[in-house]
Parts: sequence; structure tokens; C-alpha cells
Amino acid sequence: MALGVRPGAHMVAGIKLSDRENTAVIVDFAGNLIADLAMPHQPGAMELADLLNLTAELVDRVCQKAGIERSNLSAIGLGVPGFVDAAAGIAHWSPILAGRHIPLAQALSARICLPVHIDNDANLVTLAELWFGAGRRLSDFAVVTIEHGVGMGFVLNHRIYRGAQGLGMELGHTKVQLDGALCRCGQRGCLEAYVADYALAREATTALNWTNRENRSLNILLESLYDHAKAGNQAARSIFHRAGRFLALGLANVVNLFDPELIILSGERMRYDYLYANETLAEIKALALNTGRPAPKIEIHAWGDLLWAHGAAALALSAVTEGLLAPAREIAAQ
Repeated sequence: MALGVRPGAHMVAGIKLSDRENTAVIVDFAGNLIADLAMPHQPGAMELADLLNLTAELVDRVCQKAGIERSNLSAIGLGVPGFVDAAAGIAHWSPILAGRHIPLAQALSARICLPVHIDNDANLVTLAELWFGAGRRLSDFAVVTIEHGVGMGFVLNHRIYRGAQGLGMELGHTKVQLDGALCRCGQRGCLEAYVADYALAREATTALNWTNRENRSLNILLESLYDHAKAGNQAARSIFHRAGRFLALGLANVVNLFDPELIILSGERMRYDYLYANETLAEIKALALNTGRPAPKIEIHAWGDLLWAHGAAALALSAVTEGLLAPAREIAAQ
């Protein structure tokens, strides 16, 4: 007998918060999109109360767009950057939060009176690829996100691997230079400090003598840097080339450690093709172990922020589904 999901049985919301844009989607139980919403956001860490109010507003506005009440939702999935313990619902550190070790899932659940499930935003992009994208046909693959930071999610035997304490796969905070550049996590020499948005902006300010950086938004500065590189400016090209070499080093380590079938490079920065030019991809092969077997495939998915929100919705759908199946499993085990 063919079984199917009743799409109208449940609806969930997926929310992605960042230091530049916040996005939300509502999907039905079959994963069909009902409504989506994007709201610009000013960079900077927020107090917990402000973040809760912002998230509640985002939920209400996307519900209004969908023509439903907040109470019609079965769960909320929330993605934030930083170090997140998904099982405990704790944000140990996030660039959008002032403070550490915050029980974010519990606090937001109390604020909006709905079950809330949180995760690192890179894991949610990985979940979106697993549910809706290239990962549906693969058992083992990696997703590396390059945007405001550098994140990574890894699927092992069709399931996201998070580590013993739920804080694994922090590729952006692996060290590529002893006593190197300062990372926004507070340590030095992290891969993120050489590849992420703020790293490119830092290099551009110095190499191109852009002393009026404070008058430009980060997006405008990066677009200008990219335009200079495309126009043949060697200093601008060298900034992307250097970042690409560090990225190649990080990806080669992923290959050597995990041997994935596929690596997906995702995030808004994938519009900047200098980061994955042919010489960068060739350097990955040179740095990875030479086993005589084909190297993992690398695909570029330049999705926008809504993909991250879709991953958050998939997290909520997974939790709702697990809650429905658990009683039946308990009965079967008796």
C-alpha cells in the first residue's frame, strides 16, 4: 500500500537570523512552501530580549502573509550562526547575541508559546540539501557555507553529524595560521578570519587604501572589491586569490578527514567566482592525499538566505514527525 503525507496536517515555520538579513518561511507537512519573508537587519550583537522580540515579529509577519494565526503552527525551527547545542537548545556563542551559553530554544518557546528547535545555520543548509537538494541521493556529503562566516555541515550515513556535544564540524574555526588574524570568535588564525566577509573587507581596506570604509556598508564594499577584480585590478584579484588558497587548504583537510562523496559550497559569497577559480580547485587536489582514486566532486550552490530558512523548517518538520512516530515505536517495542 502506497503511503503519503497529508500536507495540511501540520504547518511549521523556519527562521534564519543573521547580522545582515533575517528570513522566514512557512511550509506544510509535505514541505510545500506556503509563504516566505525577508527583512533587512543591522549588524551587531543583540540582547536576548531584543532578539526574542525580533523573532516573534518575524513569525507574526510571515504568518500574516500566509493568512494564518501563529497558533496554527506546530513548531518553529530557528537557525543562528555560531556554536549551538541543538539537543540542549543552547546558543553557546553567536555573533548576533550579546552573551554566551543562552538557553535560546526555551526562551523563544516561552515568548511565542510554541515548540522551538534551534541549530547552527550551516547545519540547516545541510539539512535543506539533505531534504530538498543534491543530498537526497547521497549517504555522505559535506556542505561548506561561506558568507558572514564560514560554516560546515556533514551528513554521515544519511544523518547530520554534530559531534559528541553537538558542537562539531566548525570548519571556520579550525586553525590555518598560528598567531594569525583575529577571528570574530575571539581566537586567532581561524580559517574564517581569512575567507569570510569581514576578512575580505579587512584586506580591501589595507590593499586598496580604502580609508573611508566606515562610510560603506559591508555589502557595498564587497561588491566594489569584486568589480575591481573583474576590471583587472591586481590588488583586488590578489585578495580573492589569497582567500581562495586558504579555502582550498580548509577543503583539502575536509577531504583528508572525511572522504565525502560530494562537497557543496553554498552561501551568498559563491557569487564571487574568484573564490573557487580553477586554480583554487586544482590546489585542493594538490593538498589532498594522493590515493590514486578520484577526488570528491565539488558543486557550487549560490542559494540565497531563504534556503537557510527552508533548512530551519526541515528541522521543525523532523521534530514534529519524530513526535508523532515516537508513541508508535514505544508500543511496537513492548
